Amino acid sequence: MTHSAVHIPVLKREALAALQVQNGGIYLDATLGRAGHARAIAAEMGERGRLIAMDRDLQAVEFGRKLFEDDARVQVLHGEFRRMAELLHEFTEFNKVDGVLMDLGVSSPQLDEAERGFSFMRDGELDMRMDPSRGESAAQWLARVDEPDLVKVLFELGEEKFARRIAKAIVLTREQSKIDSTLQLASIIEQSIPRKDKHKHPATRTFQAIRIYVNQELDQISAALPQAVELLNAGGRLAVISFHSLEDRIVKRFMRDLSTPDLPPKNIPVPEEAYLTPLKLVSRAIKPGADEVAANPRARSSVLRVAERTEVDYAR
Repeated sequence: MTHSAVHIPVLKREALAALQVQNGGIYLDATLGRAGHARAIAAEMGERGRLIAMDRDLQAVEFGRKLFEDDARVQVLHGEFRRMAELLHEFTEFNKVDGVLMDLGVSSPQLDEAERGFSFMRDGELDMRMDPSRGESAAQWLARVDEPDLVKVLFELGEEKFARRIAKAIVLTREQSKIDSTLQLASIIEQSIPRKDKHKHPATRTFQAIRIYVNQELDQISAALPQAVELLNAGGRLAVISFHSLEDRIVKRFMRDLSTPDLPPKNIPVPEEAYLTPLKLVSRAIKPGADEVAANPRARSSVLRVAERTEVDYAR
């Protein structure tokens, strides 16, 4: 099994600043990955600090446990981040934390390992599950999905304008033979598209859509964000890094809704507490600088959004 030699965490400096890591603070890294952000948090939180890191990918969990095996301040848990509150309460002594980091989407090692089936650039089994021990693989889903449902997924989750052509090609091909490898699927997509995008591989959007669907990524985000707010102490920070517009839209709306007072129409007297909200926005969306993008092209589409927990009760 190959791992990328160098892992470069996206927006590391900015995420660390956003979390305002304090000596003795308690932090949750909900998406451990290759532990780039976790290492940075651990380096800043002091001897009394605590870090709980989790990931649904068992490879990431095993990597993290080995990396932090001699550091009693760090605990690594296996599970989806939509179960963050449950995992925290079941396996740790903490009910609240001072910061939550979520680095969304697929990790570099998942993309770099052909056998995981995430990449259309390397031939491998068409799997795409972040946790291969659960749910059905991309190949299993493609073998049974109805054509209209496939069109819907490709269009809505991949924003693929040739969704109908691609879905039709997939359905026609599977009638003749199993679609079970990444390059096989990439080839079907490439042959079904009439016009190529200069800057994007023809399979980019379709692979994104299938991956998001198989891993229920958008549902995961929608379920995890309210839990993160509930887990935060007053003054604690929620920092979320997104990589495409569908993820970012969910995060942006969630933070906006919880930081905007629900006021009655004008001319109706409003008590002062009506202006209070569970979150307050800390900054505008933060994007990587030119230097970071040059050093790590995968950072190009990343967006960091940050909000701070207030003392106002949050009821979902």
